[in-house]
Amino acid sequence: HEACNHGHLKVVELLLQHKALVNSTGYQNDSPLHDAAKNGHLDIVKLLLSYGASRNAVNIFGLRPVDYADGENMKSLLLLPEKNDSSSTRHCSVTNTGQRRDGPLVLIGSGLSSEQQKMLSELAAMLKAKKCAEFDNTVTHVIVPGDTVQSTLKCMLGILNGCWILKFEWVKACLQRKACEREEKYEIPEGPQRSRLNKEQLLPKLFDGCYFYFGGTFKHHPKDNLIKLVAAAGGQVLSRKPKPDSDVTQTINTVAYHARPDSDQRFCTQYIIYEDLSNHRPERVRQGKVWMAPSSWFIDCVMSFELLPLDS
Repeated sequence: HEACNHGHLKVVELLLQHKALVNSTGYQNDSPLHDAAKNGHLDIVKLLLSYGASRNAVNIFGLRPVDYADGENMKSLLLLPEKNDSSSTRHCSVTNTGQRRDGPLVLIGSGLSSEQQKMLSELAAMLKAKKCAEFDNTVTHVIVPGDTVQSTLKCMLGILNGCWILKFEWVKACLQRKACEREEKYEIPEGPQRSRLNKEQLLPKLFDGCYFYFGGTFKHHPKDNLIKLVAAAGGQVLSRKPKPDSDVTQTINTVAYHARPDSDQRFCTQYIIYEDLSNHRPERVRQGKVWMAPSSWFIDCVMSFELLPLDS
């Protein structure tokens, strides 16, 4: 980021050659491409683009690099369509996955039988890994019994922290080979994989830019758990219900990083969450920055690692 800000082309080139992440966010979620565009460094912009920098990356104000470009050359370069135009390179496959294999392995099981827990303990001993009973931020691998993830607190915290969420088959394969098997083959796809790649690219967490107010009672997923999930996902909890008709609320100029770029949801940053299973049905709100959403939507977002659309 510093090299892109100050126009040090050779330094940027060296960093990229040594596998620096081209889209990782810095201050106010600016990408290196934002930094170079803001400061008019055309040669650095060209270099970053040649390494796959995303033209569609947004910062906390919802602005793309082109929005800071002065001069026609810079603008035309940043307005070219992206080759793999999936709204950004947010979830492209990561080539330098070696970085995640450095630290110690910390394993936790979720929903495993006592027999499976025993095998997981054997594996931990064999790999000189740590096995946890409760989830904490050091956990690297969450092991589930089948091919799907349940919405247990351990699994959801594992997803939000970008852990490997693996089928139990991985444990069996490691014990059989007496060595640590590569995880990719055993990873639960979609949400867990999206989150892991997001973390490897050092991109913002799922609820970056989002604020949540929890109204009423919550039985299905206790309110304390929902608050833990918000914190793990980089969001903020509101102690007071946001007022949709307040000028202060509606003039907030930040956006939700992971919202779909073409939706009005990008500008919604405050959610009033209620439990859809309870009788408490608050009045519907969908006004500018403030939207109402059921807790089932919140959980689905966590499980799929996406800010999912909300039916109007």
